[in-house]
Amino acid sequence: MKASYELIETGARVPIKAWTRGVPVEQEAVAQLRNIASLPFVSGWIAAMPDVHLGIGATVGSVIPTEGAIVPAAVGVDIGCGMMAVRTSLRSFDLPDDLSKVRSSIEAAVPHGRTHRGGTGDRGAWSHPPKKHAQAWQQLAPGFERIAARHPKIRRGATVEQIGTLGSGNHFIEVCLDEEESVWFMLHSGSRGVGNRIGSYFIELAKADQRQHLANLPDRDLAYFREGAIHFDDYVEAVTWAQDYARVNRELMMGAMIGAVRRSGQLPPFELRTEVVNCHHNYVARESHLGKELFITRKGAVRAGPGEMGIIPGSMGARSYVVRGKGNPESFHSCSHGAGRKMSRTEARRRFSLAEHAAATAGIECRKDEGVIDETPGAYKPIEAVMRAQRDLVDIVHELRQVVCVKG
Repeated sequence: MKASYELIETGARVPIKAWTRGVPVEQEAVAQLRNIASLPFVSGWIAAMPDVHLGIGATVGSVIPTEGAIVPAAVGVDIGCGMMAVRTSLRSFDLPDDLSKVRSSIEAAVPHGRTHRGGTGDRGAWSHPPKKHAQAWQQLAPGFERIAARHPKIRRGATVEQIGTLGSGNHFIEVCLDEEESVWFMLHSGSRGVGNRIGSYFIELAKADQRQHLANLPDRDLAYFREGAIHFDDYVEAVTWAQDYARVNRELMMGAMIGAVRRSGQLPPFELRTEVVNCHHNYVARESHLGKELFITRKGAVRAGPGEMGIIPGSMGARSYVVRGKGNPESFHSCSHGAGRKMSRTEARRRFSLAEHAAATAGIECRKDEGVIDETPGAYKPIEAVMRAQRDLVDIVHELRQVVCVKG
């Protein structure tokens, strides 16, 4: 049987298995994957997902199995970023013809975007966090304090003020319809500013710890912590905490979104169905593969073990998919995390006009201004091709099309 992936020999210790048939891949991303493959502790092979594209240090859309070491830049700075989706009892005919009030209700309930450089008065943070959010922070605070006591630089910024908030960039909140016209609520976000500080701080700390060896690395951003080294356990504790923060962040936003929609007066009473998915796609976890315990870093990839549910979103104007994992060992039980960018944000702003963006998002209640041009559908790979390329990694359970999209 022909393998569904393309095998890329690297001339290094391990090859790359790439699920990229029918999907364009930039050569810079392949070069970056080759750099990662040359690291002495990578085990087996690198798995490249169909949404793979150039990242900072490590490639977005890659699954990196390592033995006894972790590369902080491979995990990245949006630690625990991921997706959450909930199916409701609502149907398409329950939605009003004009969805602008639904969108504005969600925007009023969930802080989003970023102003004032993220400082005092930032519209993307709480001035006074709601009681439920403050209580959630109290559960997380002891872990944060243990880490910050040893690494006080991560204190310099918002913590509780950003829990239950969206952020900006490619983060979003959507109202969607599935193949049976059922209404879903879906969102995408991570560990916000505190996760960014943790990621950035430990990336630089890894470089400092390895300053005598940086010249031997193919990219200085691939500095790593070896298990047993002075800061290894601290990083594992910090990244695990940030992943927990990210999951709670999504849960709080989903609750706020549901409450806002219910209070909007635009929809009839509704219930939530049992179908709920909450998954990371930027994270590291200890897992068993190849007959041994490994650290699996998924930088822009979702765990897709046997029967595990995940979400693969498209762009602002494309379909998204709720999927069930097939547990393919060749991908280390992983699948893509989205469509994947096919050009930089700068290039997207240069190439696309407001008229083109409006046409690409026709029929969707969303922003159609210059501030989201870099997120326009044309800046992303075609999600249909991405899904075809990974048919042996996941089964499609639901196909979602958005009718409301909130961006930061």
